[in-house]
Amino acid sequence: MSAINSAQLAQLQPGAPLSGTLGKMQVVDTAPVSYRLPLGEHLVDMNALIGSRLQLSYTGVIHCVHCSRVSKKSFNQGFCYPCFRKLAACDSCIVSPEKCHFDAGTCREPEWAERNCFTDHFVYLANSSGIKVGITRGTQLPTRWIDQGAVAALPIFRVANRRLAGLLEEQLRVHVSDRTQWQAMLKGSPEPVDLVAAREQLFGYAEQAIDALMSDAGPTDIVVLDDIQPQHFEFPVAQFPEKVKSFNLDKTAEVCGELQGIKGQYLIFDSGVINIRKFGGYNVVLEQLAK
Repeated sequence: MSAINSAQLAQLQPGAPLSGTLGKMQVVDTAPVSYRLPLGEHLVDMNALIGSRLQLSYTGVIHCVHCSRVSKKSFNQGFCYPCFRKLAACDSCIVSPEKCHFDAGTCREPEWAERNCFTDHFVYLANSSGIKVGITRGTQLPTRWIDQGAVAALPIFRVANRRLAGLLEEQLRVHVSDRTQWQAMLKGSPEPVDLVAAREQLFGYAEQAIDALMSDAGPTDIVVLDDIQPQHFEFPVAQFPEKVKSFNLDKTAEVCGELQGIKGQYLIFDSGVINIRKFGGYNVVLEQLAK
């Protein structure tokens, strides 16, 4: 469970707007999930605002989420261009970990990789808009699943490093998608999926490929997790949209509407949805309006 110091929480009040730089929403694995919106020095309790009329206004200023310099444009969810070009966290192997080039001596930040890539990772199945396969660091569970809007998730391998996890995922996505259909995810809860049965079926489909990877790896580098049960999640949504209209702060600087729910990293308004993670580093003003 994600832990947050409740003393940090700010309650948004009518007539008292809060402003600051947006950050990815923090989550607590409660039923339903609890969401906190980092806004500069504030941490706003978003669950308490469901049913309220809100206005989110972009001021036109972006601060890099790494170095804090002012940037005209955001890259890779909040980085300035120099950081996007130099940081290992922005390299293409983060999206495609099977392409890790650490052993070639070309990693952008070897020390960062030692801390973040050469640590336990999990390969998992999740049900967000249907069944999908994915990978994440052990320290990111269950946050990763919640951020994807998954209603259920099941780890199926524990792996010693990110590259091996990527190689496993590469073999498994031949048989199951590695994508979330975000529009479908936001329209409601997906059809239930028996993730345990799906795990066993997937092990059968990819048995030879899995065995080959395990033969090449160290004896404890890939651990099959065949005795774990799925974890389930509920999201604070009063009403799902029938049609999904996505707001883009670069095109529409002001988002206004009744907050009807939160799922994944999306705020769901009666007027449309906005992916908060996409706009990390954007300076905004958040205001509660009279109904």
